[in-house]
Amino acid sequence: MNRVKVSLRPLVSNLNLPTVMKSTVLPGDAMERLFIATQVGEIFCIGNSGIKSFLDIRRRILELGTSGGGYDERGLLGLAFHPGFYYNGLFYLHYSVAGTQGPGALTQSFTPDPCDSQTLNLRWTNRDTQYDHIDTVEEWVLQSNGQPQMRRTLLNLRRPFSNHNGVDSLNFSPETGKLVLTIGDGGSGYDPFNLSQDDMEIAGKIIEIDVTKNTSVTHPPIVTRFHELPTPIQETLTVIAKGVRNVPGISFQRYYNQYIKYVGNVGQELAESIFSFIPYQPIPVPQLVQASLRNAEPERERLINLGWRGWEGALPTSILRDCTDHPDMDEKIIAYYDETIKISVHRVHPLTSYYHQDPRPDKFQGTALTGVHPYMGRDIPTLAGSVVFTDIFRANDSQTPARGVLAYTSERLNCKLNDFSVIETDYDFGSGSAYFVSLGANPDQTRLYLGVYGSMNVTDFNQGTVFEIVP
Repeated sequence: MNRVKVSLRPLVSNLNLPTVMKSTVLPGDAMERLFIATQVGEIFCIGNSGIKSFLDIRRRILELGTSGGGYDERGLLGLAFHPGFYYNGLFYLHYSVAGTQGPGALTQSFTPDPCDSQTLNLRWTNRDTQYDHIDTVEEWVLQSNGQPQMRRTLLNLRRPFSNHNGVDSLNFSPETGKLVLTIGDGGSGYDPFNLSQDDMEIAGKIIEIDVTKNTSVTHPPIVTRFHELPTPIQETLTVIAKGVRNVPGISFQRYYNQYIKYVGNVGQELAESIFSFIPYQPIPVPQLVQASLRNAEPERERLINLGWRGWEGALPTSILRDCTDHPDMDEKIIAYYDETIKISVHRVHPLTSYYHQDPRPDKFQGTALTGVHPYMGRDIPTLAGSVVFTDIFRANDSQTPARGVLAYTSERLNCKLNDFSVIETDYDFGSGSAYFVSLGANPDQTRLYLGVYGSMNVTDFNQGTVFEIVP
């Protein structure tokens, strides 16, 4: 692949950890402006006169970083502007709700044991009391006086663990005009309850929400499964995909009269993966519910299946056992052999995967995928039409302090696994760490934005910088 080198142009610094970056035109305005959402609950707008606060919902966000040394995957995770935002002022938020902290679904960390069937068939019981927190998806409106106001709640979701809630989790589909929610498997590791493959579970799915349907349900119940939703809310939902572990959003690239959809799936032990697909047939949630009530098999082939938990990208999900005398020869054992076989014929294959261990000198050892966007601009010709992605930092890198990775791949429609290449950057981050925590774009994908943070901990405040990726 071509060698690509870019520059990073700082736009704003001293931010809290940026989770979403996207641009739109404010009602009555004439200029496209960049909006930045931070994990702690702030949304800023950047214009000619600098940075301004657009909305502050910090009091609505649960307390972050209370365990695990400050690392957290909850908070303000999704922001999307309605396609008609200029005229109707509507926008949408996904965040973890203050005051909803629970003990979690399991009392200890989980690793499957292929020799112990109990670990392969766990069930999430006592969901009303054994959960970590509640996520909400809300519709807001920018009023004529310039003040945002919450209009209604679309979903309230009970989550089993603190992690795998998705990030950049709300985006509008240019094909259907619907709001797309990308939400992870609920957390822990190895998806202990196999929520991602269960058709009734909301966790581990990509869902379209028809926001044009105003239901009579003003306070949706807190749920974990589709059949728990009132019928009017079920009728607003369709499911696009299952087999999701953790997703840094969905993006769309126009391809003649269609759109290629890109979805990244964060890996467990082995690989980070990017999937692409063009045609899809989402299943309305009422159909899924009716099939479940009849104990009938839904039309599984209609759903895009990313393969988790049986598959980790292009590889069977595996448990790593240390070879203490030879760390480079760690034993890899398939974690869920039966599920790996069953899912193999239904899953889609990734466009590209990159690995946590990679002996090739021109590659890198990844940690966690944090963003995927096609680049449709002309300012960086060698990237035009490519799919750009970010990893939070290079694993097992002798480089100190930590550095994130910017890379790219190309679309190919022959279903073969594609190669990827690192994008070189010329920015000097000095002696501080630089974790690449998010990737954003403007609506026509001619401009890309990189969110960088100086720490892995959300409780280390004001260490964020947003860059534009430029020639």
